[in-house]
Amino acid sequence: MTTDAAPTPVPYDPALEPGLAAFLELVERIPLRADTILANRAHFATIIPPIEAQIGELPLDFEHRRVPGPAGAPEVEVTVIRPRERAEAAAPGVLGIHGGGLVLGTRFFGTPELIELALRYGTVGVAVEYRLAPEHPGPAAVEDCYAALEWFAAHAAELGVDPERIIVSGASAGGGLSAGVSLLARERGGPRLAGQLLNCPMLDDRNETVSSRQYDGIGAWDRNNNDTAWTAVLGERRFGDDVAPAVAPARAAELGGLPPAYLEVGAAEVFRDETVAYASRIWAAGGQAELHVWAGAYHGFSGFSPEAIVSRAANEARDSWLRRTLGVEPAEPAEPAEPAEPSP
Repeated sequence: MTTDAAPTPVPYDPALEPGLAAFLELVERIPLRADTILANRAHFATIIPPIEAQIGELPLDFEHRRVPGPAGAPEVEVTVIRPRERAEAAAPGVLGIHGGGLVLGTRFFGTPELIELALRYGTVGVAVEYRLAPEHPGPAAVEDCYAALEWFAAHAAELGVDPERIIVSGASAGGGLSAGVSLLARERGGPRLAGQLLNCPMLDDRNETVSSRQYDGIGAWDRNNNDTAWTAVLGERRFGDDVAPAVAPARAAELGGLPPAYLEVGAAEVFRDETVAYASRIWAAGGQAELHVWAGAYHGFSGFSPEAIVSRAANEARDSWLRRTLGVEPAEPAEPAEPAEPSP
């Protein structure tokens, strides 16, 4: 890793600062180090409402299933969320992958997004419970997510889903895993994804960009958190030449032949530069990528500062991509969806 002095950080949008303070108080109350991962995991469990509370009286159904896992690995738990009234036509599908830096969280941290999309567009969502590091180093997490995608695509008819309109979606670690799943699907000739939604994605284990050094000790999911998480995932393999691209997608040598990508990130966060670089490399390979870098925005800003103008713009841009990619229109006029995953 570089030892250069940290460069001056990009200032935050003043309208976002109260939300950032709330993020740090709620999500990052315990500093993340190797010896506090379990304490942080326990804290996360207290801030994620159970699925029953998330759905409440909404006109949705959910069910938990166990599906085949990767070869030689345990089954993968998933939760399916869909409208109670089934449409005659096959619905779009969304494989939702939660955040948490690959070391924290459960699938229910990502289900609010699937609930919102089911209500707004009639989608069928599948939330994945992947194995966490350090107990399960990479590629355990991405292999679990890919196994869930294979099951989702194979059971599309049963679930009332159009297999040509399945996307993978996630924020932070979930964004990185969504990119990794897309790479595995390409390499293995697996399910054909209609798109990949990469929200402030965690893509590069090396943590050496300018933006990663600008937010060292400040902000949401800072450089220290990122180092702690990647070391938990890769151990001694970190920084080596044999890190699997599906685990750290920035390591992929070639980004051609991937599903259309939507990438969004704050200008004032660790993941800014690796997200921009990933989009640029998709374009260089002749692929489709839509990139949004939001001025003065911290990691997870639109979830914790939903009323800010920049957050509304981010939500509207994401919604536009979903509508174009899935070929859907809202069931009725509604406020733009807020992202489900405000933390890594």
